Amino acid sequence: MAKTDQLTRIDEHSILVAATRDRTWKGLLETTERSVGAAGASRYARLLGCEDVEAGGPRPLAPGSTIPGFHVESASEPAELALAGGHRFSDYGLIFRLEEAGEGRTRVRAETRADFPGLRGQAYKTLVIRSRGHVLAVRRILSATRRRAERS
Repeated sequence: MAKTDQLTRIDEHSILVAATRDRTWKGLLETTERSVGAAGASRYARLLGCEDVEAGGPRPLAPGSTIPGFHVESASEPAELALAGGHRFSDYGLIFRLEEAGEGRTRVRAETRADFPGLRGQAYKTLVIRSRGHVLAVRRILSATRRRAERS
């Protein structure tokens, strides 16, 4: 599997959070674990043939941690969390970057990178990326991160 920086850039989404980077980081880790590790995620990861199918490794999320469909490629608290994964249709990465935005606020950017080899990969890309399902999922993670960080 390729490192995330070697994969093709797909898109980027961002959100402004009314919380410090430290609080936002904690909200991001909790949200990521709950969103990606939701009920049925392991079964779905197995169905796709993902490399990572179970939650494991250190907690909170750090290099060596896994959640269904992803492993933590790098974590630089409270600035960047890079998740990577792969299955029979794609190699992919999701990189979250947290930047101070002044007045106790944080901008969270989520960059998706992926490659979809072959005809089956292109069909999967159509199903997940072009259908906007991926956009909705990333926006849901960003919104949930904001809610958690702003409530803490």
